[in-house]
Amino acid sequence: MQKYMLWIVVFSLVLPGAVNAFSSAYEGKIYDPGKLLAVDSHLLIHLNELAPDFTLPALSGKPVTLSQFRGKKNVLLSFIPAAWTPVCSDQWPGYNIARPLFEAQDTILLGISVDNLPTLFAWTNEMGSLWFDVLSDFWPHGRTAAAYGVLRTDGTAERALILIDKKGIIRFIHVSDINIRPDLGMIIRELKKLNQ
Repeated sequence: MQKYMLWIVVFSLVLPGAVNAFSSAYEGKIYDPGKLLAVDSHLLIHLNELAPDFTLPALSGKPVTLSQFRGKKNVLLSFIPAAWTPVCSDQWPGYNIARPLFEAQDTILLGISVDNLPTLFAWTNEMGSLWFDVLSDFWPHGRTAAAYGVLRTDGTAERALILIDKKGIIRFIHVSDINIRPDLGMIIRELKKLNQ
């Protein structure tokens, strides 16, 4: 327990500096949409229910199906609004630092965006490698985001985290203000609850 609390403290101190350095490297390259309505959707999923299954193309070249992890891994779905935007360009690279914590909790991360694969390819290459699968919910546009109730009226997705256990049951839902990066400490605390 103390080990994980130490990790959370370290990440809360180190991550903001690392992310700010990352952001400054992108100065002039990232589209700023301005202040957006915090939440613009209505959830269609609920805690303790089976997560809607989906199959989406991944940057790896292989389609990824949610149910392929059932009985094997916990899954954290990370929906983001759009590539090449400030908060999204900070959020996903931050998960690289936390990879050991995800692995310690037997959890994989799936990043989902409504952008097409070429856009996601260019964006993630600019950011550097990510350890998790990046999936495109581009066509039919936003079908998976819509099934979960996190598709915004402008066609982008909410900044949402959905934690699914090894049985395929939803254990945690967090739809944050689209303008704010979700707290990594919160994610780690929820991951730990799955294995208690």
